[in-house]
Amino acid sequence: MDSDLAEEIEYMTDLLAKSGFFSVSEIMEVLEDQFIDEDVDFSGFDISLNDSDNENFSKLENAFARISQEGIAAVHNCGFDIKEGVADAFELQVHLLNNKFDPRGFCFYTFEDVEYSVFDGYLRITFGDFENDENKALKIGKIVCECLKDENFTISWDGTVNNQIEINPFKWDKSYDDEKEYEIEGAYEVFVKNQVLE
Repeated sequence: MDSDLAEEIEYMTDLLAKSGFFSVSEIMEVLEDQFIDEDVDFSGFDISLNDSDNENFSKLENAFARISQEGIAAVHNCGFDIKEGVADAFELQVHLLNNKFDPRGFCFYTFEDVEYSVFDGYLRITFGDFENDENKALKIGKIVCECLKDENFTISWDGTVNNQIEINPFKWDKSYDDEKEYEIEGAYEVFVKNQVLE
């Protein structure tokens, strides 16, 4: 195996393990898919999941639960990039509407955002509304900011719909938990649980 390929595999393995979203077998699957053309035998790979304290991630989960109470669908690890994340947010809206819930809007971070957080120490949050209404989207951005600030995060945002909200610094410290769902399935559960019955 050439050194560039070895380095790329090591980087990807490290990122997947540190993200805290994947089990060892899931990491193996992702690696095998990603490097399918390289004929690499991953069976002997030693993958150790990180054993972090979840301190920052727990605060982020608290903020996302509070955002859900405000009627905004808040999704962890939503798609690979923003385009996928927005598509997933709209898919979640359909599930919620089908079950008589009407979310005001959404916020999420993508796997790409997790990568920046793991290696560069900040986390970007994307937000918006489902009707492409700038005023509604701005209100959602402000609520997201307030909920993050309530968890004592340092927020950087220019107050426009064109830019993401940034938590900086953000030390990524999620450890894997096979009891919890994330992505749109997990966001659906948290949203429904946090709606006060009329």
